Amino acid sequence: MHSWHEDLLNLLVTPVTSPQAIFADIERAAYKLGFEHVAYGFQAPYPVTQPTVTTINNYPTDWQAHYHRSGYMHTDPAVLHGRRSTQPLLWTRQTFADNPALWQDAQDHGIRTGWGQSSIEANGSGSLLCVCRSHELVTPRELQAKEQQMRWLVQVAHISLSRALVAAQSACASTLTARERETLQWTADGKSAQDIADILTLSKSAVDFHIANSLKKLNTPNKTAAVAKAVQLGWLR
Repeated sequence: MHSWHEDLLNLLVTPVTSPQAIFADIERAAYKLGFEHVAYGFQAPYPVTQPTVTTINNYPTDWQAHYHRSGYMHTDPAVLHGRRSTQPLLWTRQTFADNPALWQDAQDHGIRTGWGQSSIEANGSGSLLCVCRSHELVTPRELQAKEQQMRWLVQVAHISLSRALVAAQSACASTLTARERETLQWTADGKSAQDIADILTLSKSAVDFHIANSLKKLNTPNKTAAVAKAVQLGWLR
């Protein structure tokens, strides 16, 4: 019988599996801590102005639909806090004082109390893990007893799920050729198409061709976005 920590540690050392399989393990760990619902959100570093956000949760389907329909992700105090701070946040009525409608709606849908913490990377990516339940509020004594485990759960979720989500995105994208990677690498170093042509002894039109193919494969609008996405996918050194 593995301990609680050993089960989570396995997520860090085993080969990447599907995000759904990893989430199931995170869900079981949260349940052992007394929380029936788990929500995880991963924000990619691209596009820069409107980063892609991927969410996985086991909330009741009616609450998921209502939350999305109401646009609460853009006004949720827990989400807003997680985007600017990695300090944990306990959900209380006071926490949601600026958005009482969301608090009341959550209560009505059986989400009575929760706790969340984010992880933010230097490249702009980040994630937020929230655990919540429909019964009694989290007391200071319970929080003190479980906070270390919950913080550990946040870190494991961030490392394992972000890795799996990036791998899934990479698998969906067409692989770049060696020459396409090379031209993007020089682009990342600030070189112009003509500079790259001179360095690689190619024509400028050939460089433009490779860059255009890279943009198409990465589904990005320009070279800057292509470089950012290629780096996130681990395709550039």
